[in-house]
Amino acid sequence: MKNACPTKVGGQAILEGLMMRGSRSLAIAIRQPDGDIHLTVEPLKKPGSWKKIPIVRGVGSFISSLVTGTSVLMYGADVLERLESAGETGETETPAVSEKKAGKDAPKKDAKDSDGIPKGAVLTSVALALVLVVALFILLPTFILGLIKKAGLDSVIILNLIEGIIRICIFIGYIMAVRKIPDVRRTFEYHGAEHKTIHCYENGLELTPQNAQSFYTLHPRCGTSFMMFVMIIALLVFSLFGWPNLLVRILTRLICIPFIAGLSYELLQFTGRHDSGLVKILSMPGIMLQKLTTCEPTLEQLEVAIAAVNAVLPSHENASVPVDYWVGVVKKDGSLVKNETETQDYIESKQKK
Repeated sequence: MKNACPTKVGGQAILEGLMMRGSRSLAIAIRQPDGDIHLTVEPLKKPGSWKKIPIVRGVGSFISSLVTGTSVLMYGADVLERLESAGETGETETPAVSEKKAGKDAPKKDAKDSDGIPKGAVLTSVALALVLVVALFILLPTFILGLIKKAGLDSVIILNLIEGIIRICIFIGYIMAVRKIPDVRRTFEYHGAEHKTIHCYENGLELTPQNAQSFYTLHPRCGTSFMMFVMIIALLVFSLFGWPNLLVRILTRLICIPFIAGLSYELLQFTGRHDSGLVKILSMPGIMLQKLTTCEPTLEQLEVAIAAVNAVLPSHENASVPVDYWVGVVKKDGSLVKNETETQDYIESKQKK
């Protein structure tokens, strides 16, 4: 961990693959049933002026990451399902090409958003996720503390401390429970592959599965650490409001969420850029939690992570090189095969947004 160097490369694990984001492009790499790697690359929009405003940029990044992350998860699942269906029917062409050749006889698709997912599905998923988060980490702890207070505990400091501990325990318990699901565990393995590959790149080594495998699955800029910062900072911030009635407690916690997310983002960026003793102490809870959200990957999974990183590096290193949409496969011999039809379909789906 002491050699972790800050860069603009970061990612997210998905089913049988992962997304990597560079400074100017985003790539999604998915292992196909036949062993090749399905790769999607798209340019990123230039960051707005809000990116320069502390706290505000954290709130914006949190919302953007939530929407993008949900969209990428759904897109990855959609691609994987289509690839598996194509393999079961013995088709040699990608589903996009087969549909294009079918022409008028092809079944009509529902309206799609930027990632080929039905419009509204991503926003609905994000909304449901937020409702679940509010219910589990705000309403439930507050309700439990209300019962404890009725039992005779009146210390505001202790009540807020217990609420924070309950919130953290719920989060850890949730992760430990879903970790036992096979598909989730494989996703955690890709999460580990993401971190190892970024470590390898940040340390200036050649991106090979063997080199990447030598690094930790833990990284100081991980979103898991962000979530831990959110819960710890929430504990401190909420204690400033004392212990008012139930409605006021719920409202103050909901209103403070954007501020807490923004502050957590700034703290995450700070710890990712520094290596002092204080930073190590601040980072430790999130780093320890990553031991639950990451697993040791295989060399094959590291190949997928490397394919995704390589796809965003040219634009990351040379700003004069234009970034274009690209959909195709990385063959087992490492060669890239662009699918013009699927790329055009992807571009059209983006333009319809």
